[in-house]
Amino acid sequence: METNKITCSICAWREHCQKKYYIKDPAHCPDFTKDLTIREESEGEIKEKKDED
Repeated sequence: METNKITCSICAWREHCQKKYYIKDPAHCPDFTKDLTIREESEGEIKEKKDED
């Protein structure tokens, strides 16, 4: 499981970004800052959610 994936969808600037989804490789975006309000889920939490369904 890759936890440090850089994508536009978790960027703190995604709402006002002029480059959003247009750059070929978001991993090299100089403006990327992870949105701290998005919580990362551990593998245990993901398994629990699947078990509840």
